[in-house]
Amino acid sequence: MTLPGERTDIGPHAVYGDHADTIAVHAGRADFAALGVHAPPIDLSTTYPVHDLAAGMASLDAMVAGGEPTGSAVYSRLHNPTVARVEHAIAALEGAKATVAFASGMAAYTAALLVARGLGGHVVAVRPLYGSADHLLTSGMLGLDVTFATADEVGGALRADTSLVLIETPANPTLQLIDISDVVRQANGVPVMVDATFATPILLRPLDFGATLVLHSATKALAGHGDVLAGVISTNNDAWLAALRQVRLLTGSVLHPLAAYLLHRGLATLPLRVERAQQNAMRIAELLESHGEVARVYYPGYGNTDPRRVLGRELRGPGATLAFELATNDPEAPSRFIAALQLITPAVSLGSTDSLIQHPASLTHRVVDPDVRDAFGISAQLLRLSVGIERVDDIWQDLELGLAAGLSAPVLVEV
Repeated sequence: MTLPGERTDIGPHAVYGDHADTIAVHAGRADFAALGVHAPPIDLSTTYPVHDLAAGMASLDAMVAGGEPTGSAVYSRLHNPTVARVEHAIAALEGAKATVAFASGMAAYTAALLVARGLGGHVVAVRPLYGSADHLLTSGMLGLDVTFATADEVGGALRADTSLVLIETPANPTLQLIDISDVVRQANGVPVMVDATFATPILLRPLDFGATLVLHSATKALAGHGDVLAGVISTNNDAWLAALRQVRLLTGSVLHPLAAYLLHRGLATLPLRVERAQQNAMRIAELLESHGEVARVYYPGYGNTDPRRVLGRELRGPGATLAFELATNDPEAPSRFIAALQLITPAVSLGSTDSLIQHPASLTHRVVDPDVRDAFGISAQLLRLSVGIERVDDIWQDLELGLAAGLSAPVLVEV
């Protein structure tokens, strides 16, 4: 993707160097000098003038075919410069040729599955997955034939009509890690899409390990402030790029320019936020692991989350999200735990500046079949914590309040 004023005589991202800290600040701003601005402009136009009908038709034809406009953008559902800037920025962070932005993470996921349906209709998915993604796959709504397999069984699950392999790493909510390179090897040319929302491109770039597509719910850490709904898919594959743009055009699942602006603004601090939140999460994981009232901690590098030693080889750090099980069978313990918190926000989502905690079995994964939840460790005592950038001592003090309340049996008074 080339923006007005951007140099084209060098590699697509070479102007930013190879450092994510610099890319996050400068990518997607190549046309600012020509525009005479310092902050990203917000183009809220829904329609664009077409003074030359022949040129307008040519531009429309290019976009309908999944390409960029050659002249007027015609209509904002087809192309918007504010959205294009953040797409360029994320592509630079991913080391991708291009990124396609959608109105939400699930809109992006759905677009990829619609393309897959047109290419064959059979997909192989590795659990655990984000609850809504799992629900979409099992709903039958998109007319797909889905085979669920373990990461080691992907090769054996392929068929002649398999058009996509789906994995999520680190996985939601138990932080299981998948060896992307091995899955790509098993896929034997079938496109692999990696949901890398938990990692962000700061810690993991799946395209570097052979994946065809990398998806993020940009609502989470990429935007980072809990005020944006967005989803993005990045790729180096021209055919997939064109197809994803066509789906977005036809379904109207385009990202709003104001959301694109906020997402772009959030990217500038992404490396700093990830570093600080990860430092906090590493300390919290240690404290939870040694706490007598915690049965188990799920965090990359802990327990059996990383059987193939992906951490340090593909994943550059454990990230800022973890999960843990309370050491009790009391079904009310998670509710008491959450009710006792004073600092940490009890809410779904993750990757925000503030710490968020939620109960997957009741919320994000409630739509998943209970037998599947049990099979993949999503127990009634599991809590998922997205660690923020607050002072780590304050986060831990709040968790201790939750542990004291959650593990204390209620006093029964006879009357």
